[in-house]
Amino acid sequence: MDRRTDYLVVGGGMAADAAARGIRDVDPDGTILIVGADEDPPVRRPALSKDLWTDDDTTPTDVLLGTADATGATLLTGTEVTGLDPDAHQATTASGTIAYRVALLATGGRPRVLDDVPPGDRVVYFRTLADYRRLRRLAQRGSHVVVVGGGYIGSEVTAALAQNGVDVTMVFPEDAPGGGRFVPEIADQVSRRYADAGVDLRQGRTVTSTMSDDDEVTVTLDDGTTLTATAVVVGLGVTPDTSLAEAAGIALCDDGGVLVDEHLRTSAPDVLAAGDVASFVDPRLGRRRVEHEDNATTMGEAAGRVMAGEDVAYQHTPFFYSDLFDLGYEAVGRLDPTLETVVDHPTDDGTVVYHLDDGRVVGVLLWNVWDSVDAARDLVARPDPPDDLTGLIPKGDA
Repeated sequence: MDRRTDYLVVGGGMAADAAARGIRDVDPDGTILIVGADEDPPVRRPALSKDLWTDDDTTPTDVLLGTADATGATLLTGTEVTGLDPDAHQATTASGTIAYRVALLATGGRPRVLDDVPPGDRVVYFRTLADYRRLRRLAQRGSHVVVVGGGYIGSEVTAALAQNGVDVTMVFPEDAPGGGRFVPEIADQVSRRYADAGVDLRQGRTVTSTMSDDDEVTVTLDDGTTLTATAVVVGLGVTPDTSLAEAAGIALCDDGGVLVDEHLRTSAPDVLAAGDVASFVDPRLGRRRVEHEDNATTMGEAAGRVMAGEDVAYQHTPFFYSDLFDLGYEAVGRLDPTLETVVDHPTDDGTVVYHLDDGRVVGVLLWNVWDSVDAARDLVARPDPPDDLTGLIPKGDA
């Protein structure tokens, strides 16, 4: 079936939802078509590893963003755009072509897959609402789940499962959960909290293979150890899904994302990009690519406004956050403990970590410190930080 639309959004995540809302704020009448490969409409993705496990009142229906009702957009879920011809202003799917006036690539990322750990009924590469449903069915109280990866998703899923009575073994190559982004003072605190919750931490280890049958899955580690589990969850981050852009001849960036200018336009006429897939210019930190909620929603909205004709530049420095049991953080910029770091308020109930590159603050971790993101942004924006960072951002209440 061939279609025609004013605005085509390729991808069905949070950036797509925000783009539709941005379009509608500027253009109340233009037609919007969102085409996403996920079987569900756009959802509040952070809830998949947070609220849906930790808040008994939150249901899968509650995390749906209500995109169609809020914007009047038409949604094609479970549908992949297989080709894009920017010169002809036309996209291709398995069921036909879509003619558009302006298009947005909000294709997000695809989970990193281990060569010898294929996805299966009991091996879940965690990313979508469908993945959550499947893991919920497998991860019953008293079951054993192996989580592969100690980064953003792996650490959150581990905490979520442990809080639901699941026995969890966490396998990761770093010394502590957190994907290597924490300084030793915080990494030690995180490890203690996970161990206190009964999580079996296999730090410094990787998974070399899995073998599944109808009832369980056997996991082999790089030291030859084998683990038997009900399910395996793999959370090793994502790679930006640039396949459509690349095939269309759209310029990519060295960081793996789609290159966009300050108005989020790509190198192709009338094609923009936003969210996880976009490499953008952060006015404070330079060109970068960010895979978090704040970036997806703010950039998606800005892209929608530009698509609808508003002259707006994207000048936002995104923040990101995580909740791990009763611990949590918000952060701005680069969290890289290999940089020079200044640790302020080094206590279990609140710590601020400044990451410096060539004397300039390029990242701020607010560990159990809240309502200070704007102060962190302001500091990152300063070309010359104060000589003494101690106490610059108050600890506040944890």
